[in-house]
Amino acid sequence: MGTTRRKYLVAAGGAATLGLAGCLSGAGTDTDGGGPGTGGDEQQNRVQKLPTPTKGSDDAPVTVQVFKDFSCPHCATFELEAVPKLESEFVEPGDVLYEHRDFPLPVDKQWSWAAPNAARAVQETVGEDAFFEYAVTLFENQSRYSMDLLANLASDVGADGAKVRSAAENGTYQPVLETDRTLAREQGASGTPAVFVDGEQVELANTIDEYYQNVRAAIRSKL
Repeated sequence: MGTTRRKYLVAAGGAATLGLAGCLSGAGTDTDGGGPGTGGDEQQNRVQKLPTPTKGSDDAPVTVQVFKDFSCPHCATFELEAVPKLESEFVEPGDVLYEHRDFPLPVDKQWSWAAPNAARAVQETVGEDAFFEYAVTLFENQSRYSMDLLANLASDVGADGAKVRSAAENGTYQPVLETDRTLAREQGASGTPAVFVDGEQVELANTIDEYYQNVRAAIRSKL
């Protein structure tokens, strides 16, 4: 992560490492940095009905929820290294329904909220496949976040960059993010990435690879 690692771990007042495989909410970070959301009642109702982004069959015997902060470097590593293994081993064969969940700790007061707002705008306007493609590119460019970047990456996946930028700036999808964050807390999560297999939280580990092995074992225990 180079010089950006420290920035993301201590931004917004003290987010700290959780072992070597997670970011932990720290003093001063548990704030609403995403704006109030915009639009009237009709837009708010539409936003609140936005479904959870998923991969895999709804009939899969096991559900895996992954709660992420788009500014957490450990979430980036999990997304880029562990999620492809999860998909090939369990999602594609039909054993797991994968749910993306947002959990802005926040690691960064601005981008922990702006990035997922942008991603949800992509989801609503061009669909879940584009959402997941966009999420990957966000994590790949985590150290370069800017409003221009969020808009340009959205255009690359077929979304309206201006609309996505507006959502990021105005917190359009704030209700969805807050709902996910509340769910994470209710289930006992205090850091990211937080993985739940059929509602049971997977124990963190010293590395993302070890963490994935814990996730893998938890899934197999349910099959």
